[in-house]
Amino acid sequence: MENFLDQYGYLALLVGTFFEGETAILVASSLIHRGLFDFPFTILAAFSGSFVSDWIYYLIGRLNGKYFLAKRPSLQAKVEPVTKFFHRHQLQILFSYRFLYGFRIVIPLIVGMSGLSAVRYLFYSTLTGLMWATLVSTVGYWVGRLLNLQAKAFEDNFLFIVLGFAFFGLIVGHVIHSLALKRMQAE
Repeated sequence: MENFLDQYGYLALLVGTFFEGETAILVASSLIHRGLFDFPFTILAAFSGSFVSDWIYYLIGRLNGKYFLAKRPSLQAKVEPVTKFFHRHQLQILFSYRFLYGFRIVIPLIVGMSGLSAVRYLFYSTLTGLMWATLVSTVGYWVGRLLNLQAKAFEDNFLFIVLGFAFFGLIVGHVIHSLALKRMQAE
């Protein structure tokens, strides 16, 4: 496991945050205290993967969002209330969407369709991406340090550890998601 992480750790983190996010960054950052990852490079790799992913969805929304949604009526029904909410709370959403589990794909699509300029989105996605990567990496670091996690532990208990981090991310995301939905429904 340590040889794999030594050769491909940051690339695996970048790919993991491109597709999912929290689980990949929590696993990687929990091994910082063991010297398998460096804190600044962990943040950079995590930020890069999520940044590229968000920009792909933003560009889909900006260049072809209405057509994309027209071909997916079930997704269009889910996007409508989020779009209305976005127009009322643009700044709050731009600063928090990375932390809203279940909205990571939808929000960049909506932002792209909203007419928000690419320069303005670049500013917010960079700032919030760095905040997100730093915060989640810090949580992962402290969890790894407090539990004294080792690469061997991941190798022996990979499924349990990844499921544990995923469960932790789901709980936090569910709480944030529920609060956001309640606020959207109240308006």
